[in-house]
Amino acid sequence: MTPVEQHPPRRTRLPAAERRESVLAAAAEVFAEAGYHAAKVSHIAARVGVSEPVVFQNFGSKQALFTAVLERAAGQARASLADAAGRSGSAGGLLGHVLGQAGHAHEPTGLGEPAPGSDGPAAGSHGPHASPGALFAAAVALAADPAVPEMREPLLAALAGHLADIVRRGQRDGSVRHDIDPGTAAWLLVSVLATRSLRDAAMPAGQAAAVVRLTARLLSPEPA
Repeated sequence: MTPVEQHPPRRTRLPAAERRESVLAAAAEVFAEAGYHAAKVSHIAARVGVSEPVVFQNFGSKQALFTAVLERAAGQARASLADAAGRSGSAGGLLGHVLGQAGHAHEPTGLGEPAPGSDGPAAGSHGPHASPGALFAAAVALAADPAVPEMREPLLAALAGHLADIVRRGQRDGSVRHDIDPGTAAWLLVSVLATRSLRDAAMPAGQAAAVVRLTARLLSPEPA
């Protein structure tokens, strides 16, 4: 009997939308890890398991890919925060969870109680089950990169606007002090998130976490 010739399994071709999403997910990880300038499209392609030309066929250029990653990260962060804010639990606790991504996620910030279901992977996780704080921190970190200045301002403004809405909710439920401007508080949170890498590189041990705790205290209601 003639032996049956063995052929390697044929690679399944992903639908265009699924392939695009896979590239964006890998690009978000690579850009967050390496920054825009150091990130290589070849590394993104290898992480997905496609050739580099496939990435360019879908996005045209590294800058266009980075812009798409920013938009995706912002959308995920807004959706995740909106979902968590809609659950039971204080808005202040949700803000504390977001703020925790600016320091050490395992350390409590002291700002309210975490909203149920807001716990998730540690900072740096960008998958579909990443925590609201991790997704928001990732969006801010990517937007803070100077590579795409035309995207930075509208993206950060949109994220700050969403945070301001959560601050207002916290003021209504008593988990955030009522005598602060929600917009100012939101931009304070964005600023603390965006400068984490600077603190990690320059601050003495323990000071980074202290900055996060101090920020949380500024937002917390005064004790009765």
